[in-house]
Amino acid sequence: MKSKNREAHNLKRAAQVKYWLVMFFSLAVAVYACKQPNHASQKPTLFLIGDSTVKNGKGKGDGGLWGWGNFLPAYFDTTKILVRNNALGGTSSRTFRTMGLWDKVLVNIKPGDFVMIQFGHNDSSPVNDTLRARGTIKSNGDESEEIDNLITKKHETVHSYGWYLRQYIADVKAKGATAIVLSPVPRNTWKEGKANRNGQDYGKWAAEAANQGGAYFIDLNKIISDRYEAEGEAKVKAEYFNTTDHTHTIEAGAQVNAASVIQGLKEQKNIPLNKFLNSDARKKKVLP
Repeated sequence: MKSKNREAHNLKRAAQVKYWLVMFFSLAVAVYACKQPNHASQKPTLFLIGDSTVKNGKGKGDGGLWGWGNFLPAYFDTTKILVRNNALGGTSSRTFRTMGLWDKVLVNIKPGDFVMIQFGHNDSSPVNDTLRARGTIKSNGDESEEIDNLITKKHETVHSYGWYLRQYIADVKAKGATAIVLSPVPRNTWKEGKANRNGQDYGKWAAEAANQGGAYFIDLNKIISDRYEAEGEAKVKAEYFNTTDHTHTIEAGAQVNAASVIQGLKEQKNIPLNKFLNSDARKKKVLP
């Protein structure tokens, strides 16, 4: 009799242990799932990285100047995609990485996202000085320069403009996202009625880097320069820039640049980002 009671007790205890093990395992799975990002239910994100021509100051019209990234969301269906402007004025393709800004963006990139990359305006600065030390080697090659950075006081290997772009592209693709490289927007400098084109330097190197890295490329400089020349130097200077800054646009100029980005997207039918354009942007001609 005692043997049977003991056996029944052991079976009951075993059942209880099994029950609590199942409950503990189920709870652990639930807690783990809560901590993991549910990428399947999240909207894709379009990240913008670049310098002040993408986001000037704090992105609130500082000094009456705007970057084109502020006006890009108006062309997208924001119920289906998020637009995050992570550009920072004063940065180059090099310092956006060395300052740790890229790491903060990269950690949030997930499969299905998009990253627009536009640097170049500050890459022509000195490679090493006591002011900003932000320049890159003027090429798309693999050459490098060893320096002892006069600002950070650290040893640094400086690469070419194109090399840094290729690193961004590789990082984006490794995340399962889509990289889109843009040539730098033109400055408000003219020569014999011709706009400030960069097809022989930074625009050329950006295109080469995009091609080598397997990224999409939008020749933003050409699109905007074509429009500038069609409208004329006097109108561009009067309506898109102020009288003291030849690099940064006022609001009207930033609106034109944003529209030019969208035109570049629409000209390349195979960019997956196009399906997130809103109905107005899809149907209408963006630029006159």
